[in-house]
Amino acid sequence: MVGNRDCGEGDMGEPMIEFRGVHKSFGDEVILRDVSFRVDRGDAIVILGASGSGKSTILKLILGLIGPEEGEILVGGRDIAPLSERELVEVRRGIGMVFQEGALFDSLSVRENVGYRLFEEDAVDEAEIEKAVRRELGFVGLEDAIDKMPAQLSGGMKRRVGIARALIGSPPVVLYDEPTAGLDPVTKRTILELMIRLRDLEGVTSVFVTHDLHAASVMAGERAVADGGGGVRFLSGGDGAGAARNRFVMLQNGGICFEGDYPGLMRSTDPYVRKFVS
Repeated sequence: MVGNRDCGEGDMGEPMIEFRGVHKSFGDEVILRDVSFRVDRGDAIVILGASGSGKSTILKLILGLIGPEEGEILVGGRDIAPLSERELVEVRRGIGMVFQEGALFDSLSVRENVGYRLFEEDAVDEAEIEKAVRRELGFVGLEDAIDKMPAQLSGGMKRRVGIARALIGSPPVVLYDEPTAGLDPVTKRTILELMIRLRDLEGVTSVFVTHDLHAASVMAGERAVADGGGGVRFLSGGDGAGAARNRFVMLQNGGICFEGDYPGLMRSTDPYVRKFVS
């Protein structure tokens, strides 16, 4: 278990992240145009689209690293656009971020990388930090790597350490920026299983940015269940594919050209969507 996540008041089914008519430009270039969607508490949204379609911009907006020209961005029911930097720091404490390449600090050990947020806050006892770091590394199957340096890790191990770092503090929201890109099939499967476990067994609200349709189909088609003996089983097909709490958004030229479930995505007759999924 990763720990209890305080997702705020209310139950599942309430929006945890919501975009309302969001516009974002850089100079004369329009990146997002009237984008609206919501992710309910404990659900996952997969954001698809070609390079430059605005996928990573959405993650930066959720984190408050940039702001919209128009529209509202709600995290936990709170519009973050007008918040001060100090208030945004509080919002970010409830969000974990998994980067494409792991984005580890080369000069820090795995222990220091995973516990970085807590070390920086300087408000948590070192024994508690050690306990938290080992718990999250145990979740991703890398507790034995706690004293290693990033240079000693494979690409897949770096991604798993990145997930462990994102989980420190048990944030109710985790953002994934192309976490399976460039990985071999076995390692990619490991990363996807971790993401599915977080969604289904830990109630994490997930935003998964990718252009990897296969990875997206796995997220939509499988569900993790505890087997009663301390293990986890992954069900698919008739055993549980339809139960996965996933929505899909596809971006084209800064706007949403599709929003719905995976079967709907595959049935879409939109030419852009057909080109993407074929």
